[in-house]
Amino acid sequence: MTALPTGLTAGTWNIDPSHTEASFTVRHAGISKVRGTVAVTSGVLTVGEDLESSSVAVTLDPATVNTGDANRDGHLKSNDFFEVETFGEWTFRSTAIRTSGSDHVIVGDLTIHGVTREVELETEFNGTAVDPFGNTRAGFEAKVTISRKDFGLTWNAALEAGGVLVADKVRIDLDVSAIKA
Repeated sequence: MTALPTGLTAGTWNIDPSHTEASFTVRHAGISKVRGTVAVTSGVLTVGEDLESSSVAVTLDPATVNTGDANRDGHLKSNDFFEVETFGEWTFRSTAIRTSGSDHVIVGDLTIHGVTREVELETEFNGTAVDPFGNTRAGFEAKVTISRKDFGLTWNAALEAGGVLVADKVRIDLDVSAIKA
């Protein structure tokens, strides 16, 4: 039984989409990186009396992808990549939470593009605070690197000098604010 981090109390914590961000980074043309975001539309942290009895469930909307370039965003939403008309929701559901030094690892099933794979989110608890409206908030940061091919995202273009336009590895970073129900 692993104790809860100081300040985090048992109960339901609702993720606040307006103060939560899911971002990604992928190497482009082998020489630079493209960064973007996808909206977290809902989520619940169910905190038990210890970490092992706690869980996380989150939903994201791939139609909100934003890389700062409308043409690229349109391509990402198309059948070449996310197929948002067919796969309009991404989800994460935890299956285990464990301690790793002073941080935590949240293990769970990530579903993107209709494909589910187990991932391990390296997670940092940033504490709790009461906001000016009387809400008790908890903050978390998490990261994971995935293979986009593992999720059926295989579109690419060969480069004249060798290599490909879009790298396989994608880093996902989460900055989460949750409100105690």
